[in-house]
Amino acid sequence: MIKDEGQKEGTSLRNVLVTSLIAGGAAGTFVDIALFPLDTLKTRLQSAQGFLKTGGFTGLYKGICPVIVGSAPTAALFFLTYEEIKTVMQPRISADYYTPLHMGAAAMGEMVACLIRVPVEVTKQRRQALIYDKKLLDLKLLYRGYWSTVLRDTPFSIVQFPLWEYLKKTYSLYAEREIYPVESAICGAIAGGVSAAVTTPLDVAKTRIMLANRTSLSSELKMFNVLHGVYLQNGFYGLFAGFGPRVMWITLGGFIFFGVYEEAKALTHTIFPMLK
Repeated sequence: MIKDEGQKEGTSLRNVLVTSLIAGGAAGTFVDIALFPLDTLKTRLQSAQGFLKTGGFTGLYKGICPVIVGSAPTAALFFLTYEEIKTVMQPRISADYYTPLHMGAAAMGEMVACLIRVPVEVTKQRRQALIYDKKLLDLKLLYRGYWSTVLRDTPFSIVQFPLWEYLKKTYSLYAEREIYPVESAICGAIAGGVSAAVTTPLDVAKTRIMLANRTSLSSELKMFNVLHGVYLQNGFYGLFAGFGPRVMWITLGGFIFFGVYEEAKALTHTIFPMLK
């Protein structure tokens, strides 16, 4: 009996591995490329140099190359971590503790995904803001903003994923059936928009850190110091720079991302029926 349970869990983990890599990778790539111009506008609005000096409305696809390369593995790593923690832990705990589990799984997923996301973001955002470095392949520069990105993305995911799971569960109970991919996408859009709104100041700080001059002191690049500096310079409004494009980008992105994720997952199960 124990052996059978072990084999079943091992099979389940392998299924999660395959579906996370395919569905997560497809969703991440699709949404990042489709909504890249909104991301560029948000980055330029948040930069210390100002919107017009960093390109304004021109060259909205600058920095797309690292995104094309990095989107799939970043999203795949996140979902692989998130789904595997859920798969291992959910059978072992009461349903009352699923929300804290989803929060913890999302936080761990972000920390792992940021190992790829941060170098991609640094390269992308510096190109979006028309900042070109001769020595970009400097690990210290490429991982500048790792912890600020984790501190931005972890609260974001801690809000987004439990809210997404809650909305799906609530709608499924209301409809008395399994939720469809398009309905999951709508839940994802709502969860993404709410999460984007409340974490915008953290995103502003992360952007400023990634775009900072190479010679900036490490003390100047701490999140609290950056937020304090932005507030002194631009007031409360400065902390929410790029709010509109960010919320629009992530709301639309949430709809596309979770819709593509669910569709890709269903397609993967159709092509590989042994993964059901």
